[in-house]
Amino acid sequence: MKKLIALGFTALLGFSGALHAAEYKIDTAGAHAFIQFKIKHLGYSWLYGRFNDFEGRFNYDPAKPEASTVDVTIKTSSVDSNHAERDKHLRGKDFLEVEKFPIATFKSISFTPLTDGKAELKGTLTLHGVTQPVTIAVSEIGGGKDPWGGVRQGFHGTTEIALKDFGITKNLGPASQTVELILDIEGIAQSMM
Repeated sequence: MKKLIALGFTALLGFSGALHAAEYKIDTAGAHAFIQFKIKHLGYSWLYGRFNDFEGRFNYDPAKPEASTVDVTIKTSSVDSNHAERDKHLRGKDFLEVEKFPIATFKSISFTPLTDGKAELKGTLTLHGVTQPVTIAVSEIGGGKDPWGGVRQGFHGTTEIALKDFGITKNLGPASQTVELILDIEGIAQSMM
């Protein structure tokens, strides 16, 4: 009997792990994912903003995290800094030029697990018509079944980019040359791998 219980428990653990090996759709419909940014204002304070309209997918298997992939598309016109005039300026020729460059994308190249749920995600960011390599520091938030019968997985990531690397040359002063991106992503499993 003990052997039967042990075998059943082992099988349950194996099945439970398989639930997390999946392709996930980023949950923007439920507003459980955010692409935010912050930049220093004159070196005196932080200005925060976000992109409201984006979509993406990622593959993740906790047994083989190094095989993870991520693909995200952002509508640049959805930039939102909670100030209409500033957002109009951000959409214009000094910054995002959204009519000329309506889409920004991120495509992963590699995912390197570290320790304590941390990882390094490398990929290419295309913004303002320029593609550059970026490295994102990632933390796994958690994953598992949700109350509606689905499976979810969540991550937090941060990276810093220099505006001039993406052809944005508007001089905002020496303290405002880089932008920190803050990424909080929750995905809903679409298909188990």
